[in-house]
Amino acid sequence: MTRELRNMLYEQVARIGKAVSSPKRLELLELLAQGEKTVEALATETGIDIRLASAHLRVLRNARLVTTRREGKNIIYALAGQDVATLLVRMREVAEEHLLELKMALNQIVTNPGTLTAYGREAFLEMAGRGEVFVIDVRPEKEYAQGHLPFARSMPVEEILKRIGELPKDKEIVAYCRGPFCLLSDTAIALLAARGYTVSKITDGVAEWQAAGLPVEAIKE
Repeated sequence: MTRELRNMLYEQVARIGKAVSSPKRLELLELLAQGEKTVEALATETGIDIRLASAHLRVLRNARLVTTRREGKNIIYALAGQDVATLLVRMREVAEEHLLELKMALNQIVTNPGTLTAYGREAFLEMAGRGEVFVIDVRPEKEYAQGHLPFARSMPVEEILKRIGELPKDKEIVAYCRGPFCLLSDTAIALLAARGYTVSKITDGVAEWQAAGLPVEAIKE
């Protein structure tokens, strides 16, 4: 193999590394792992203006990590494949394993470690299937529709107090959202714990669940 060809091979792989070298682009990919979204929605979620969001998305598209489609006047973005979400999960796992700074930051996010569920993924899935725990997905309903954990019920965090009567008092309520960096589930369990519910959370989101080879369900239109 010639040196020129070897260089070209590494350069092509490096395109992916360059595309994911921005913290904001990583956040955009995490949001798209929840399901397809417009540039306006992505800009709002990430706290940047539409022009900057479009520039970041263009980099991701040029690296073939996201795709687009048009729906009326809107451009809809989506991950190019489930392998992109898995790449994101694996990158974070490696970073968490080797970067003390990330471990410390995650410890700050988990303000109450006692709220983390003690169940492994397989055991949790079996318990949810038997109805021994009541699982709620506290992300926006559209994200739930595009993919959610089996046996989970959609209950966006802003709707919890209005729909609290739907939750059983005699079962543990387990909440989840978009993954380890998401705080929606912390808000949800704080609201419920204050009202006497037995609560916990899992740090997995849909991307983590799929990366572990576990099933995800979607609502078909």
